[in-house]
Parts: sequence; structure tokens; C-alpha cells
Amino acid sequence: MGNSHWRKLKTDDLPSCRLELRNCLSQHLPEELGFGFSEIFRLDHDLSYIETRFAPAAPVAILSRMDLREPRLVVTLGLTGTSRFVGARGEEILFTEGYTTITAFHSSDGERQYEADKSLVQMRFSVSKSWLGRYFGENRASPFFTGDEVRTVARRPISGLALNASRQLLAGKETEDAGNLLMHGQSLLILSAELSPLFENESHSSARINARDKAMAHQARDILFEEFKNPPSLAELAARVGTNPFKLKQIFRRYFNRTPYGLLFEFRMEKAYRLLEATRCHVAVAADHVGYHHASNFSAAFFKHFGISPKQVAKR
Repeated sequence: MGNSHWRKLKTDDLPSCRLELRNCLSQHLPEELGFGFSEIFRLDHDLSYIETRFAPAAPVAILSRMDLREPRLVVTLGLTGTSRFVGARGEEILFTEGYTTITAFHSSDGERQYEADKSLVQMRFSVSKSWLGRYFGENRASPFFTGDEVRTVARRPISGLALNASRQLLAGKETEDAGNLLMHGQSLLILSAELSPLFENESHSSARINARDKAMAHQARDILFEEFKNPPSLAELAARVGTNPFKLKQIFRRYFNRTPYGLLFEFRMEKAYRLLEATRCHVAVAADHVGYHHASNFSAAFFKHFGISPKQVAKR
């Protein structure tokens, strides 16, 4: 998404109305900015479903600031198109077609960016920390809420089960008889499919990550990000932060929900995406910029990660 002149709007300034028949709050873009709306369904006290459809005529950034009483986890399914969240402190999260992105936050200050003349359909499910603890266990849920700012917990291709359930939800929520019941049921099915993998490889010991482990994880992450073109091996990285490879992978899994090189891969791909988008450079230039010696390997990895080729991004 390029550095266009974004038309910025505050969430509270968006025209809105309550649709009683659909039991939701609808927020939409002003007519002069093109097509775009979000429908917010509060399914229970701890669970909300938000459906967003945008195709603005100009680049739009929706500004919002939230300070919640209780931390929340948001599961976003990118069904069509791409959007980006840019935080006030510079953090960026890309929401891409074909991928589920899971984020956690206690407070949020930033903007959601939508490109002009690009269709977007997203489903978001917002659950409280209490909700997550109720279904997965309070101790197992707590590690996802380690700070106040928005952070990415996981990002992976949408599962087949969740994709089928999302289609049924979109088709069935229009029915008058069982719309809310169907919506709640399909939402729980989607959340089960997309959240369960977070806990599959988790150790069942009650050990908590201490301050030293957290510092070690951050130090190792910073080394990888600083030396992303020629990163150290896992053994070298572990030695540099004062641990062994097994322990390093363990704390990365617990703190970042990724392997060290899974996190590095995402960093490289995001960096390449921004370069292609901003400069329209040749694919080989972007590949070299993020440490790939062969453009074909880079292109294959980029497509697998984003569901779009680097050439397509450069041509936008």
C-alpha cells in the first residue's frame, strides 16, 4: 500500500445507524468517498463479530483510539483484498487476502488504511481475555496479553474449516429466523478452527517465562532483524544471547508464537512488500534487499506468504 495522500477520518465521525432487523450497528463511508461499511454484531458480552466491505474511491485511513477495561484478542479473516493497520508508534500489521491474522491489545491508537478502487472483504472476531480463558484456560491464555500495544500473535493461511464456515455465515446471516443463532454458531466454529493451533504445540507445564527469558527473546529477535540479510545460524544466535538452540526455540514459541526463523521470514516479506509498493522496483532488487540470492525463490516465498506475486504489488 503506497504513500498516497490518505483521506483521514475518525471512527466516531463515520455516519452510523442501528439496524434493528439485523441487530447490528452499521458504520459507513461518506458517499463522496465511495463504497464502504462495517457491520458490528455483539453476539454476547465477550464476543463481537465485525464484517467489513470496502471499495473506496480514494485512499482512506480510519483513525481510532481504544483503551479497554480488559485486553482483547482479534481474529481477522482476509477474504478479499488487503488493508493495513499503522500504529501511532510506527508498528504495522498487514491483513491479507487468504490469511488469518490474530492480534492482541489492551489499548490501540492508530489507523486502518484502505486503498482506492480495491475491493476488500474482512471478517473480524473480537473476544475478551476472559472469553479466551473460559474456552482454553486462563493460564494458557495469559501469555498472549503481555503488553498494552497492538501486537501480532499469529498469521497463517485461513483453514478450510474456517473458510467454509465463513461462507455459511455470510450466506446465512441474512435469514430472519435463525440469523443470530447461526451467526453465533458459525463464529464459534471459525474461532475454534483458527485459535486451536495456538495451543497445539504448547507445553502443559505451568512454568512461566521469567524476565530473563523475555529479555533473551527480544535480544535474539533484534539481532535477527538487524542482520536480516545475513542472519546467524540458530546455534550462533543462541550462543550470542546466552542459551542453547532448544531453549531459544522454546521461548520464541511461547513469547512470539513462532520459530526464530519463522519470525525472520515474516519480517523479510513485510520489508519486501513495502519496498515493492513504495518504489515499484524490479523483483530481483527486492529479493536482494531482503537477502534472497535467487529471485525465483523469493517470488515463490512471497506468493506463498501473501497470496499475491511481487510483480503484482510492484504494478499497483
